[in-house]
Amino acid sequence: MDYGILDFLHLIGSLCVFVFGMKIMSDGLQKAAGPRLKGMLAGMTSNRFMGVLTGFLITVLLQTSSGTTVMVVSFVNAGLLTLAQSMGVIMGANIGTTLTAWMISLLGFKVNVLSIAIIGMGFALPFYFSGNKTRKSLAEFVIGFGILFIGIEYLKESVPNISENPEMLAFLETYTQYGFFSILLFVLFGTILTVTVQSSSAATAITLALIYQGYIDFTYAAAIFLGENIGTTITANLAALVGNVHAKRAARFHFIFNIIGVVWVLSIFTPFLGFIDYILTSFFDMSPFVDDIAERGQNMVIAISVFHSLFNILNVIIFIGFLKFLEKLVIKIQPSKGDVDEEFRLKYISAGIQNSSELSLLEAQKEIQMFAKLIDKMSFTTGALLFEKHKNPEKLLSKLNKREGITDNMEVEITKFLALLTDNGLSERGQKQARGMIRMVSELERIGDLFNLMGRNYERMVDLNVKLPEEGKLELKEMLELIFDFIKVMRVNLGKNYDQIDLAQIYAMDKRIDRKRDEILENHYVRLEKGVYSAQAGVIFLDYVNRLEKVGDNIVNIHEAAIGLKLEKKEAKII
Repeated sequence: MDYGILDFLHLIGSLCVFVFGMKIMSDGLQKAAGPRLKGMLAGMTSNRFMGVLTGFLITVLLQTSSGTTVMVVSFVNAGLLTLAQSMGVIMGANIGTTLTAWMISLLGFKVNVLSIAIIGMGFALPFYFSGNKTRKSLAEFVIGFGILFIGIEYLKESVPNISENPEMLAFLETYTQYGFFSILLFVLFGTILTVTVQSSSAATAITLALIYQGYIDFTYAAAIFLGENIGTTITANLAALVGNVHAKRAARFHFIFNIIGVVWVLSIFTPFLGFIDYILTSFFDMSPFVDDIAERGQNMVIAISVFHSLFNILNVIIFIGFLKFLEKLVIKIQPSKGDVDEEFRLKYISAGIQNSSELSLLEAQKEIQMFAKLIDKMSFTTGALLFEKHKNPEKLLSKLNKREGITDNMEVEITKFLALLTDNGLSERGQKQARGMIRMVSELERIGDLFNLMGRNYERMVDLNVKLPEEGKLELKEMLELIFDFIKVMRVNLGKNYDQIDLAQIYAMDKRIDRKRDEILENHYVRLEKGVYSAQAGVIFLDYVNRLEKVGDNIVNIHEAAIGLKLEKKEAKII
């Protein structure tokens, strides 16, 4: 046998070129159409049929169903999609991934695209250095397309020639003598192959290269493709390990849907393949069952593409009417473990940046909304601590301190996520939005610090047995209520498109807080001069006022960052 380790490494390197080309092509298209991809999310919320269409279109753009389903799982985890909405998208992704097989079958093997691809890359190169972001992104797409087909050409050359290596055919034939069990073995092989390369598109390329050389007959080639449909679900299930119960359910649905599809096809496997042979023979005068190895290989790449598409389309048609039943089944298989399992968790972003950085910005926006909700809770805890009678203030202090620790972690994790996004193919608009989000997260964390410091002030008052006069407490309560209203408006605005924010309203609310502060300070100095409270109590009171006013400033900064204004340096306040 002439096929050695260097030949195998050449095969792996060829696969790397193919995958790299696909990534460059996908990134270029995303940069050019990234903002429009966000609009496609609207289709997910309409109905199951629009969900299927959306999943198909996104997978066609991303050229990986694994990437689409991982992205959908993270959106479900973030609350951007419900389980029911995600199911249609996942079904559509299964159809979208069949385009890879058609692209390779029709162009990669049937036509010598390499020379055309090289010419296209040469034409695109000057535009890659263009100052126009759209032209540069489209050039990147063309260059990636060329690299992809260079990889396909290398793959064809890297797969050993069957006439020179008859031992390989004999090796494969040893596993084709066990009847239906042999089919199951090849299904397992397809599953393992896809899990190993972590890309259904890459697994498709490898399988088609083997089929084209005539190593595998149509029956076992189809079994491998069924296995790849199972293998592609593993990535989403791995991503869901760190997600909440809803994300796990979406991932489980993908696995169950594909498994059920494979089972029903296997139950009618021979007639199903015969039907495909009938179609090809009747309409295209070609058969995947011919004896000539060269002709069989050429026919089979088309036959497999037909099989792959027909299987996934029929699977969707059969089960789209049973989504309610499948939803109940998934919920029963993956039950909730209570409030802890249902609550939102930031950890979902540890599943990694998805294939579309633009769409990942929606996840970051959802995280910022949750951050603001946490800040809202801290403000009410502070109010309860200062103005309500309670037997156990330590519990409220502990809650404030714990939540402040969470805000620190959220700032780090969200900032890290956004920083990675800016290096992962964001458009110019997306980069600007990501930078604004990083500033917003920083301001939210500072508000958390301020409320926690107010809790420490309360603790110091208790330790020193310092009490504020009722007039002063009433003034603080009025100022805190203005902050409550300001935070409420902030939370509403963070759920909008940022360009819809009314800054005039924000500045007006900030001025009300500033006027209240000036009024309180004037009364404070009068009380201090009259000896209504001690200097120590006066310092603590003043500290409360300054921190509340600073919260208002931070909220203004958040809104300015949201719409992309340059943050002005404000006069330093006591923190």
